[in-house]
Amino acid sequence: MKFWTKITLAFVPVLFLIGCGTSGEVKDEGAGDAATTAPADTDSSTTTSGVGDGDAGSMETTTPGSEGDALDDPGSLIAKRVVYFDFDRSDVKDDFRAIVAAHGKYLAGNADARVTLEGHADERGTREYNIALGERRIAAVQRILTLQGASASQINSISYGEERPAALGHDDEAWALNRRAEFIYQR
Repeated sequence: MKFWTKITLAFVPVLFLIGCGTSGEVKDEGAGDAATTAPADTDSSTTTSGVGDGDAGSMETTTPGSEGDALDDPGSLIAKRVVYFDFDRSDVKDDFRAIVAAHGKYLAGNADARVTLEGHADERGTREYNIALGERRIAAVQRILTLQGASASQINSISYGEERPAALGHDDEAWALNRRAEFIYQR
């Protein structure tokens, strides 16, 4: 009993700090879940983030927050800020590689730009497993960003595991929306 009490007391401050450091209402589900809009365990291609639309070559490189900034262009690939994953997987799906690459190119062309990557999972794994899965998802996205020229100093990361689900539910549709990595730009 003492062991679990110590573990609980050790993680309460961490969870509090994690909760204080976030700006959106994102819910995580574990064991390899993908994102907020497109269920990864289904054949549905519907997404609320518009992932998969746009052209990577149409991105501008301007100062973040300035007029004409690609971050503000809804037709730009970097307007899509959620990447979804298959169940219990951390590899970036082909459907989302162009989006991640576009974010990398944007960061490479805008040295002052800063992004936080948030990793999420659905509820089906243990809390610890889902945190680790979120970290692996972030690492996969970060590898692509740096291959495109983004600096590691421009990228912060945090894994929420199953703690911030995008969809409340206990079915394939909700789980698919919760298996994700999100791009949160600091302005």
